[in-house]
Amino acid sequence: MQMDPSQLAALSTVLRLGSFDAAARALSVTPSAISQRIKALEERIGTTLVHRGTPCSGTAAGRRIAKHAEDIGLLEAQLARELALEGGTAPVRLRVAVNADSLASWFIDAMAAVEGVLFDLVVDDQDHSADWLRRGEVSAAVTASTRPVTGFEAYPLGALEYVATASPAFMARWFAAGVTAETAARAPCLIFNAKDNLQQLWLERNVAAGLSPPAHFLPSTQAFIDAAAAGLGWGMNPLEMVRRDMQDGRLVPLIADTTLPVPLTWQVARVMAPALADLTRAVQTSARQHLAAT
Repeated sequence: MQMDPSQLAALSTVLRLGSFDAAARALSVTPSAISQRIKALEERIGTTLVHRGTPCSGTAAGRRIAKHAEDIGLLEAQLARELALEGGTAPVRLRVAVNADSLASWFIDAMAAVEGVLFDLVVDDQDHSADWLRRGEVSAAVTASTRPVTGFEAYPLGALEYVATASPAFMARWFAAGVTAETAARAPCLIFNAKDNLQQLWLERNVAAGLSPPAHFLPSTQAFIDAAAAGLGWGMNPLEMVRRDMQDGRLVPLIADTTLPVPLTWQVARVMAPALADLTRAVQTSARQHLAAT
């Protein structure tokens, strides 16, 4: 099915910016023109593509079509580079799923190494980022799954090492007698969100299974570190991000030499792999510099 490029641009811009007015300003047209283009595309597809609200959001079909439009832009940019065509230097937009700890510790270096790309990042747990690939809502993702999603190429990156840390005062208060099943069941821990199972995995491997300690929920990588240092609880933090805190004594490990490695994989849509080759190389380079070998 051939789709009008101006209609595709209107759809992707509305979903990215959240309103018809903002999309109109970005595309230098009137809000009425944006509305007409969206309506025409919906009539052509035969279904609603945009939930009109504040902000506007895409239906499942709308999100898929918007990503398709962005993929077309990437492929056209690749062709322009290969043929040295004029006018092929405008930035393209790419939607990528990445976990918060990778974003905070090593992924930005990869982003900065690639020119001509405007990133639209979806931040989700590494165990769930592959779901975004399966739904066709992103073109690439950092995942914890080593098995490629159907239609995607997988590149092993190494492991993001986590360490269970807390402040010295917290350790003295809750673990003066050591980290045991009894003390770990009472000591508050930190959890990033409902998808975060790193604390549970560490407890199962190093203390006991079936423990359910009281928990704070803090969906922020930096706040996770700061909360541990402030004595709110213990949590799993990327070793690279807390190494200096541990050297300075601001944080200490709950149990020495009990890091939890989480292997990461870069997955990219097979059809988009050539267009994203520069980004893939940048991701692999940054991963080699920051992640542990597996």
